[in-house]
Amino acid sequence: MSSHLQGKRYWLVGASEGLGAALAQGMADRGARLVLSARNADRLAEVAAPLGAEIAPMDVAKREDVRRVAETVGPVDGLVWLAGIYWPMRAQDWNPDQVEAMCDVNFTGCARVIGAVLPGMVARGQGHLVITGSLSGFRGLPGAVGYGASKAGCMSLAETLHADLRGTGVRVQLANPGFIRTRLTAMNDFAMPQIMEPTAAADHMLRLMESNRFSASFPTPFQWLFRGGNFLPDALYYRLFAPKSR
Repeated sequence: MSSHLQGKRYWLVGASEGLGAALAQGMADRGARLVLSARNADRLAEVAAPLGAEIAPMDVAKREDVRRVAETVGPVDGLVWLAGIYWPMRAQDWNPDQVEAMCDVNFTGCARVIGAVLPGMVARGQGHLVITGSLSGFRGLPGAVGYGASKAGCMSLAETLHADLRGTGVRVQLANPGFIRTRLTAMNDFAMPQIMEPTAAADHMLRLMESNRFSASFPTPFQWLFRGGNFLPDALYYRLFAPKSR
């Protein structure tokens, strides 16, 4: 069966491990030509070698680094934003360096990279942007200082881009995964319902990318809890999701 990804050149940012590495494998299996970016050049090389992918090490928190690498990568058919850092954190345990890092990498980094490729896509009248949000971005959650806000920013950005770019030839999609088994979620000391392996999450993203849908939230039924929470009045939502601290 042919794939919409066959022969297309995609730049995956945040592809050295976890979901990014699993998605790179799935896209390569469907015939996509890949450029992989992350900070860890050695790990990128390990992921890229069996896929025949190019590598472009990059720190998304550095504007000049993003601009330099984007110029080296050149025009692409698609960009998939997967980069992210995470520390579980309550407001009572606020760590300024970690909060700023999560905001700067997860959201501002996303804006930096998109800003480096989108003007070219608009000028050509074609392109594909895929942004990774999170179920944690639908509404404020306890213990998600920094991370939840940064993902909510990515989700809002994707929605705005989709609204502006409809009918232009530049397609925008948003993927909102739940818990994925990675070194980051290994830091959590709470239950993680329906935690997914990276390959399972990548399968969800691939189905989205080969569809005409704007967004997908997964896994089901876990995602219903977060999407449904948007419709609850404040008093009920916080009573259910964030009981008062003692």
